Amino acid sequence: MHKHDVLIVGAGGAGLRAAVAAHEAGADVAIVSKLHPVRSHTGAAEGGINAALKDEDDWHDHAYDTVKGSDYIGDQEPINIMTREAPNEVINLENMGMAFSREEDKRVAQRPFGGLSFPRTTYASDKTGHMLLHTMYEQVLKRGITVYDEWYVTDLVVENGRAHGVTAIDLQTGRVDSFAANATIFATGGMGQVYEHTTNAVANTGDGLSIAYRAGVPMEDMEFIQFHPTTLPSTGILITEACRGEGGILYNNEGERFMYERGYAPNAGELASRDVVSRAELIEVQEGRGFEQGTVHLDLTHFGEEKIEERLAQILELARDFEGVDPVEEPIPVKPGQHYTMGGIACDADGKTNVEGFYAVGEAACVSVHGANRLGGNALLELVVFGKRAGEHAAKASAGSSSASVSPSKVEVRAEEERERIEELMSGTGVHQSEIREEVQEIMTEKVGVFRTEEGLKEAREAIQDAKRRYEDVTVKDSSSTFNTDLTQTLELRSILDVAEVITESALARTESRGAHSRDDYTERNDDDWLKHTMAHYAGENEYPRLEYDDVIIEEYEPKERSY
Repeated sequence: MHKHDVLIVGAGGAGLRAAVAAHEAGADVAIVSKLHPVRSHTGAAEGGINAALKDEDDWHDHAYDTVKGSDYIGDQEPINIMTREAPNEVINLENMGMAFSREEDKRVAQRPFGGLSFPRTTYASDKTGHMLLHTMYEQVLKRGITVYDEWYVTDLVVENGRAHGVTAIDLQTGRVDSFAANATIFATGGMGQVYEHTTNAVANTGDGLSIAYRAGVPMEDMEFIQFHPTTLPSTGILITEACRGEGGILYNNEGERFMYERGYAPNAGELASRDVVSRAELIEVQEGRGFEQGTVHLDLTHFGEEKIEERLAQILELARDFEGVDPVEEPIPVKPGQHYTMGGIACDADGKTNVEGFYAVGEAACVSVHGANRLGGNALLELVVFGKRAGEHAAKASAGSSSASVSPSKVEVRAEEERERIEELMSGTGVHQSEIREEVQEIMTEKVGVFRTEEGLKEAREAIQDAKRRYEDVTVKDSSSTFNTDLTQTLELRSILDVAEVITESALARTESRGAHSRDDYTERNDDDWLKHTMAHYAGENEYPRLEYDDVIIEEYEPKERSY
């Protein structure tokens, strides 16, 4: 049994920032992470972090760009908080030692990004997430914060509407243990492994989403899944939006700069928002103007080698190593791939959920700042702004809570139940998880991807229900206790199934097209009926999610037609 004031699950940018903030507020803080912190998926973020730093810029413009990018379903109150606090948080990162790229006058450099009306994306070459992750981890080490790395959290213990802690497996030994805490923060990241073609790491299986959902916290706006328009076709590896921000050009097989010449975004072109560019690429391919593997071409050759090596060094390596293409000499084949979850665990701007003592932050959370479509450069910003707020609030709440309100014995009882569940999984003779996992990823990519229809969504729903029935008979073939990836992947599959079902049900119900949710059978945005948030509640093992709806918070920016 472990006991801390504030327990943070996940050690990416959001978890580390929350840990530093909670520690500075005086709490005894610990982090539990499936991976070593510097292997967290935040390190894969390439492009940058948005903030209105310059005199010519204004955080109100950043807020409006974000509202517009969200297709008016992002809540304007937290968007204002995020964009207003952005400059201080970026300067804070610099003070912590983050190595931002510089202008010739030595000021922090900024460049254009999709959907932004001003070049306000700060960056560290094309390794911004990597730099941020290492900077934050140094701060955690500096403060001596306890890190339990390579522990896989299996459950959140909630009784009578109060969180008491979590249960987790030590991946090095296979031992199941309990962690009691006055406040628990989930910073568990995304769920890209629900899809076959994704930019996400293999660890991103939606565990935090599934655990919170089963514990009674609704998943919000899960139908809005972002597909990034430039990923490598063979691996799904991300080719950063910074390529287009620096002036990269998209061509079809007729040599057309199609974003302009086909009228998809006559003003912004390649720098339209990601949902717009992803749809344009797929339409080009569907109408016969694409290349092999369903791709279009991203051309950087006009930059010259020196600029590519200075600004996009990692892209140079990735294209050469994983696609066999040299961006200095030839265009990069790219296609859309699953990239980000705009929805997540429903919470407010302090990370608070409907369960006392339980918080969520980062991509796992839905503060509702991204709405139906996230702008590039706002994900890293969300991590630090709301990570800080959640850490501070959790520390304050922890200090004010009665020690009697948290019951370590309840956590230990649940840990014993988890030991029994795992023993049962490892002693059966049923189906192997890999037989189910691949089928779910394929159907989600095919039927719940960039374009959706009622017929396709119903096919996916049926396939997921079948997969859930087969999962009841799943078993683990590997009996070892040390780094048993077969066991971990079997547990992860339940998360994948939960998240896939919620995405599909939420998408089936939303009979309109908005942001990244594009229905071929309901092609228009419908504010009269659908200017609202989807809240999916767990209804039982063999039941569909129960859907309810909440109002969107609208302040100064009234919805209007979106164009780029």
